[in-house]
Amino acid sequence: MKWQGRRQSSNVEDRRAMGGGKGKLALGGGLIGIVALLLATFGGEQGAQIGQVLQQFDGQNVQVSEEQVRELTPEEIEMGEFAATVFADCEDVWNQLFREMGRTYKEPKMVLFSSTVNTGCGSATAASGPFYCPADEKVYMDLEFFKELKSKFGAKGGDFAIAYVIAHEVGHHVQNILGISGRMRQQQARASEVEKNKLSVELELQADFFAGIFAHYNKRYLDEGDIDEALSAAHAVGDDAIQKRMRGHVEPDSFTHGTSEQRKYWFMQGYNTGDVNAYE
Repeated sequence: MKWQGRRQSSNVEDRRAMGGGKGKLALGGGLIGIVALLLATFGGEQGAQIGQVLQQFDGQNVQVSEEQVRELTPEEIEMGEFAATVFADCEDVWNQLFREMGRTYKEPKMVLFSSTVNTGCGSATAASGPFYCPADEKVYMDLEFFKELKSKFGAKGGDFAIAYVIAHEVGHHVQNILGISGRMRQQQARASEVEKNKLSVELELQADFFAGIFAHYNKRYLDEGDIDEALSAAHAVGDDAIQKRMRGHVEPDSFTHGTSEQRKYWFMQGYNTGDVNAYE
């Protein structure tokens, strides 16, 4: 992706050189995916036992260690500048699209962190991966996640894999301010566990679609192979791909993010159409 020398967002807070602090462990945001993965991985009676243990932590204060302030490496500085450029591109795209809808886009903020982080949804660890917190309207990114995406999940890597994930999380912010996620939570409150999962999949696939919208309006900055990098990342984090890798088989009723093919399909729908209303 062509990003050097372009505008960087002023809505980025870099906490990577700071300690994570202490606070309440959040089971929302990206951590929901980890909890779901644990339950899906072990399943049955063992999964139920894990669920009971996790419930014991709900509402309790969990202490996380503080880290000493350190100096960022040149690689970390460059990664932060790249992420800030992508975030600026997201701002440009969604400001334009909201104007076309006759609305005003409320820009989110992005927090770069390592180890642990305090959020409006509670405290989280790097194990949560990237996530969006609707309580403070911030995207939280541990950029080390992308090394694991390549080494542990088999993605190609590359800078546009990072851009895809950032744009996906910004997609959750778009859902939040449009009221889509709020309406979905109301439906989930009345739904069975299987139906809740299906509704969660719908939200995640729409966020992939919005990431494709972002890519559509940034074609002039794309290098050859960038879309393949995004599709490789989308494939790697599909529920079926993760479950096959973790336990050798899949359970569709436990999916919360969609299959690899679904994630790739909806990203490409956004990329090919550029039409916010093309998600059905």
